[in-house]
Amino acid sequence: MRKHVLRLSQLSIDLCVLALAFAAAFLMRFDWRPPADMLGRLALTVPYVVLGEYLVLWMFGVPRFSWRYIGLRELWRILAAVLIANVVLLWTRLGLGELQDSYAYLRHGVIPLGVIAGNFVLMFLGIAGVRVARRVLGEHLESQRRARSSRSVESVATMLVGAGQGGVIMAKEIANRPDLGLRPVGFLDDDPAKKGLFINGIKVLGTTDELAAHCSREGAQQVLITMASAPGETVRRITRFAEDVGLPVKIIPGLFEIAGGRVELTRIRPVAIEDLLRREPVELDTDAIGRHLRGRVVVVTGAGGSIGSEICRQVADFGPERLLLVERAENNLFQIHRELSRVKADLEIVPLLADVTDRERMDEIFAEHGPSVVFHAAAHKHVPMMEWNPGEALKNNVQGTRTVAELSDQHGVESFVMISTDKAVNPSSVMGATKRVAEMFCQALAGRSKTRFVTVRFGNVLGSAGSVIPIFKEQIAKGGPVTVTHPDMQRYFMTIPEACQLVLQAGTMGKGGEIFILDMGQPVKIVDLARDLIQLSGFRPGEDIEIEFTGVRPGEKLFEELSVDSEQADKTRHPKIFVGRRQPAVWDELIGHLETLGEHASHPTRAEVVRALRACVPEYHEPPAPPDPSLAPSPPEPAPARPRVPTGGLVPSGVE
Repeated sequence: MRKHVLRLSQLSIDLCVLALAFAAAFLMRFDWRPPADMLGRLALTVPYVVLGEYLVLWMFGVPRFSWRYIGLRELWRILAAVLIANVVLLWTRLGLGELQDSYAYLRHGVIPLGVIAGNFVLMFLGIAGVRVARRVLGEHLESQRRARSSRSVESVATMLVGAGQGGVIMAKEIANRPDLGLRPVGFLDDDPAKKGLFINGIKVLGTTDELAAHCSREGAQQVLITMASAPGETVRRITRFAEDVGLPVKIIPGLFEIAGGRVELTRIRPVAIEDLLRREPVELDTDAIGRHLRGRVVVVTGAGGSIGSEICRQVADFGPERLLLVERAENNLFQIHRELSRVKADLEIVPLLADVTDRERMDEIFAEHGPSVVFHAAAHKHVPMMEWNPGEALKNNVQGTRTVAELSDQHGVESFVMISTDKAVNPSSVMGATKRVAEMFCQALAGRSKTRFVTVRFGNVLGSAGSVIPIFKEQIAKGGPVTVTHPDMQRYFMTIPEACQLVLQAGTMGKGGEIFILDMGQPVKIVDLARDLIQLSGFRPGEDIEIEFTGVRPGEKLFEELSVDSEQADKTRHPKIFVGRRQPAVWDELIGHLETLGEHASHPTRAEVVRALRACVPEYHEPPAPPDPSLAPSPPEPAPARPRVPTGGLVPSGVE
């Protein structure tokens, strides 16, 4: 009932506005003293004009716009509708003007041109104005309500850094939401053209280099970085400036978090280590990814892992017909299925408890569901753990990949994407060597199959289970020490969402047999990462929390590589994805090696596994002995310039 009353009220207001605008245009045309015959003409034409104008507004969907949330896009639609309505009036007036000499009575319907011009302006101002007024009133009442409910919330004087799009949105939200507890004292922005401008009532005071002086002058109690796309170096620099004057720093979420639908721009939080490692946002060809996934049955193996679960989240956003979650860890499968079922209620999500090494079970899954796309993320990934359990690395990384790949070929899967690692390049560990064997098998099978087999290789991802960041956080929470294997250990980092977005993009590329290599950005010393994380936790490195060097673990290298000369890595149409075209292994020889590896998968000695892997992967070697980690770390050096992958040289990357 209330809905119908509201719609009837809005209809009445619109009709009144149209009538008043037309009448006012008549009066203005004749200086508010129209002749008697013009008043008669107004009375005669107003019903037809108002109904005709409303019909045009209805055709443009204007009556269906929400008055409470009217925006710029809706105003453009209103302007277009008003323009068309008055063009119709003009066309009618010109037509009647030609005919009135022959039919005198038609002159009573001729509307003066000045009236049409005035009606155009007044009609737009009236129709748009009542909606804008409703929005302003609604926001005012909502602001007052929030102010009453948040009187107990103490506002904190806050310096906003970044007067771009994110800053504008935050300024509006702060004004409309007293419950956030923020009182902006000014903007800082490195664009000199913005200095002195006011953005939503907040003045741009200067640049970030002047942060200390402006914060002191304005009495700021904290700093808020309002740049969703700020690179890590910028976040690091601003954080350092704020820490120098003892001010806490907070930040709005990054683009990956916002684009992933997990958080809103206004979800303010403390600066995290991921923010210090931000890079330029990745631009994706979402149309190509959509064509690749939309309406398809998609399998993700290892669906409960760090990478697998994120691939599931992102695949679900592209509207597949069915998403199959293959995972052998029951609890992990339960968690990702529960999460996706809650946020994607309209998508058929099938949780499948299965081990990729169980050929019979995997064959049942492929036969029952007939998948079109497979993302193979199931793998054992921890380098030292696989040194201690080499047979399990063979079972999961080699035999598991072979099983899923062969079943994909047999069941006519269109696309198979294997997730690999930089540790597969010149491997120095059992884990890296087994992933290299998996790459070789997929590449060789691509030449014999209609299925498009591609491999995506990248390095360390921030926050994955068992990776360096969660370990450091746990050590800091216990009061230290933070353990780093070696002062010169250096790796490239990428966020999990960023890596998975590029995996989906790479899955749309190539004809089969390619190894796609993700650009990992700038390298970071692990010891510098430890220092940053200690500082972000509110402690002083070396004083409050010690950093202890423990020595390089079995199978680790000080540097990792993403490509080698023989792969001839080259650019693709995406600036952050490169492609390597290494010569495939000879099929019969590779199958012979795989059979030998299969024999060593159960009850092997490490020496037997290493010998069999070296026979299959000649470049597999033990890493050279690193310098003694007990020695004092070398002085900090600027990160070396990022060599482009296409050069074919050795490119340092990744860590476990």
